Amino acid sequence: MNQSIDYAAIMPVLIVALGALGVLLTDLFTPDERKGDLAWLTAGVLVIALFAELGLWIGGVANTPRLTFCATPGHTGVLGCSYSADRFSLTIQTLLLAGTLLTVLMAPRRFKVPFGEYHFLILCSLTGALVMAAARDFITMTVGLETLSLPAYALVGFGRKSGGEVTGAEAALKFFLMSVASTAVMLFGISLVYGVTGSVYFANVQAVLHVTGYHASILATGMVLTLAGFAFKVSAVPFHFWTPEVYVGAPVPVAAYLSVVSKTAGFAGLILTLEIAFRTEIHNLGTLIAILAAITMTLGNVVALRQRSAVRLLAWSTIGQAGYVLVPLAVTTWNGTDLGREAVGAAGNLGPAVTASVAYLVFYAAMNLGAFGVVSALGGTLPGGGELADYRSLSSRQPRAAWPLGLFLLCLAGLPPGLMGLFAKVAVFRAVISGGLTWLAVVMAVNVVIALFYYLRWAAALFAPATGDQRSTLSRSIPLGPRIAVGLALVVTVFFSLYPAPAFR
Repeated sequence: MNQSIDYAAIMPVLIVALGALGVLLTDLFTPDERKGDLAWLTAGVLVIALFAELGLWIGGVANTPRLTFCATPGHTGVLGCSYSADRFSLTIQTLLLAGTLLTVLMAPRRFKVPFGEYHFLILCSLTGALVMAAARDFITMTVGLETLSLPAYALVGFGRKSGGEVTGAEAALKFFLMSVASTAVMLFGISLVYGVTGSVYFANVQAVLHVTGYHASILATGMVLTLAGFAFKVSAVPFHFWTPEVYVGAPVPVAAYLSVVSKTAGFAGLILTLEIAFRTEIHNLGTLIAILAAITMTLGNVVALRQRSAVRLLAWSTIGQAGYVLVPLAVTTWNGTDLGREAVGAAGNLGPAVTASVAYLVFYAAMNLGAFGVVSALGGTLPGGGELADYRSLSSRQPRAAWPLGLFLLCLAGLPPGLMGLFAKVAVFRAVISGGLTWLAVVMAVNVVIALFYYLRWAAALFAPATGDQRSTLSRSIPLGPRIAVGLALVVTVFFSLYPAPAFR
């Protein structure tokens, strides 16, 4: 069968993939003293890909999705396509590209990693993330997931032992073993779904599940195992154990990449699987997602209270934040209409509650990358390797780092002037209450209060009076790249705090 390929629809993915090859080849001919310039080449590739995304937006893809790699309609009569450029995929892809751009800028010239391989692996991993956001069948989704994950193992391995913490090699091994296990579980679940439905296309799976009388027990097992694979990627409990160890063992920019880009891609896959492939069964899966969200946010926030390391605290914080993103997904409903159009992910047809989850991801990316950016920039200037105690009186030593970090922490807590975080949480509360899950709203409210303690404790320490030892600590200048990364995150944070409407659209 001859397949037509819409190269315009897949252009952002092609640019990043070819850019990865270009960075690797350029590294071969770049002198060692100029390796740091590869960061700007990688940033250029990401900016070009962002312009390609802008071209798709201007071309009206948000209203008329562009489908490619499509198969002849099968016995269900529904067109199955592997890739869809629509409003959802463009939003997630833009977020992934922007988030990766900031993580690339976070790595200064003193970053002790092989720069060529580092940026090559970043772009390779991003290629898989972009594919996941637009995938519309289980095979493409799995290939995207593995393309995202395999380079990430090597990126984590670039970390070095510091202050008695885990080494990068140890963290990479733990990440690899747990990821392989979760992928095996997910593939087994997909095989069960395929065995029942006879198709891997989300459109056809939804159409078959719309018909009653199929093997309910096998299908339920397949759906749960499939969702478990995505739960690992988004650090949902009980698939979260790898997160703190990996974040601490990895270089801080890599931890930032995993916390935002990798997590966002995982949520994209989870949302597409729930809202398209399993949409007709969402009423059966809603309770499971709600329980998963409640446990995830509670454990993440409670354990974060005891952390004394900045990166460990942010790692447990991301687990708690993942619970907030899961909350709206528990209240989506299926009304049995618009089967074919909804199945291919047409613009605006992924369910109203998804808007709250996607908006939260946008807000979370800006404030979390900003916090990681400051931690990364100060990692070589703070004694003790980045313990929370080292941030005390930071405002007197590095005011241009302390004030942005304070704002990012207030945003994560959802307190003014961090209005962006407040808007995100209000949107989630509104979604869960409108869906009738009042108990889940109560659990979230309790968790928001718990999170206030450790966010405010850190923020208050930034402006506490300096002790004698801290007054004598010399502060080195922050490199240009991290300053740009933190500055861009700060601009986005202020913008969405004043005008959040674009994120909700």
